[in-house]
Amino acid sequence: MDFQSCVNIKKEWDIVGARQLGRDISRKIGFGTVDQARIATGISELARNIYLYAETGEVCFEALEDMNKKGIRIVAIDKGPGIKDISQVMEDGFTTSGGLGAGLPGVKRLMDEFDIVSQEGEGTEIIVVKWLR
Repeated sequence: MDFQSCVNIKKEWDIVGARQLGRDISRKIGFGTVDQARIATGISELARNIYLYAETGEVCFEALEDMNKKGIRIVAIDKGPGIKDISQVMEDGFTTSGGLGAGLPGVKRLMDEFDIVSQEGEGTEIIVVKWLR
């Protein structure tokens, strides 16, 4: 199962589309309902950040199969303003949107791997992986 699908994030409704596609792919990989919900929550947060801060971007999905491991890789990419202080946005409770502040630290907790690359004025790329247990 080697596929890559992307959802463009331009309007708020696209967040739902990305969440749904990620849930469908994770179900096909074999994730249970609890992990599907975790994955969908992480996708929502990543897609919402694109919508709120960058206006446009995309969330891409890839099924992973590695020797005796299966998982899903989710990549959120935008060409927005970038993140000035990554360590600040990775602090629990930090929010610039007035949201609950689960934000990126919450996504990191929900996933098994988390990587963020951002350049001010260039955009942000966040790669997360969840492995099937």
